[in-house]
Amino acid sequence: HMLEGMAIDDNPLLVNPAEGKTLDIIYQDDAIVVVNKPNEFLSVPGKNIEDSVYSRIKQQFPRATGSYIVHRLDMSTSGLMVLALTKRAQKNLQQQFINRTIKKRYVAVLEGDIGKALRVNKGEINLPLRGDFEDKPKQLVCFEQGKPSKTTWEVIDIIDGKSKLYLYPETGRTHQLRVHCAHPLGLNLPILGDDLYGSNNYYGRNESDNQKNRLHLHAEMLTLRHPITKEVVTFQIDATF
Repeated sequence: HMLEGMAIDDNPLLVNPAEGKTLDIIYQDDAIVVVNKPNEFLSVPGKNIEDSVYSRIKQQFPRATGSYIVHRLDMSTSGLMVLALTKRAQKNLQQQFINRTIKKRYVAVLEGDIGKALRVNKGEINLPLRGDFEDKPKQLVCFEQGKPSKTTWEVIDIIDGKSKLYLYPETGRTHQLRVHCAHPLGLNLPILGDDLYGSNNYYGRNESDNQKNRLHLHAEMLTLRHPITKEVVTFQIDATF
C-alpha cells in the first residue's frame, strides 16, 4: 500500500523478453532442427514466462518424439542451438555433448584492449566454477568445489579500444564464458553489455537500445555429427555486432 499511486517499473520477472522477436530456423529435417536464438530469449520456459525456444519449437513440431532440448544458451546470449525431434536423435546428440565432440565457437566483444592487458593474442583459461549460492544466478570461481571449466580464446581485432574474440568452450558450465572473460585470473575484461559480471546494468526498453546495450556474446558456429546420417555438419550464423 505504501507504493500506491507511485509510478514503478514493471516486474522484470513477469515481462516476456522475447515478445515480438522471431525464432529463425536455419536447418531442419526429420531428426533435428537448428535455430538462431535471439538475445534476451529464453532457451527453456522460466518460472513465470513460458515463451522460449522449447515452447516455440514444440508448437511448430507437435508430433516430435524427442525432448527437443539437448543443450542451452543463456537468455542474454544469441546464436545457434540444435534441437532433437526424435528419441534416437536426442540420445545421440546428448552423448555427443557428454563426449565433448560437438565443437562450438562464440564471438564476443570485451570492454577493453586485451593486448594492453595480456600482450598475447590467444590462450587458454582453466578456472573451476560453481554457483554463487548467496547471489543467484551468478557463478564464481572455486578451486575447492568448482567443476572443471576450460575455454580457449583468440583475438580477432581491436576496435575503438575494445577486443573482439573467438571463444571456444571445451566444457559447458553455466556462464562459463562470461566468468572466464571477467575474472582477474581469466582475461580480466568483462564481455561488453554484461549486466552480471561487467559494468553494464542498463536494461533498455527500446529495441535499438537493447541491441546497443546487449550482451555481446554470440554462438556463431556449431559442428556436430548428424545423429542419423553420421555426416559431420557445420552451421554458422554471423553475429550482428
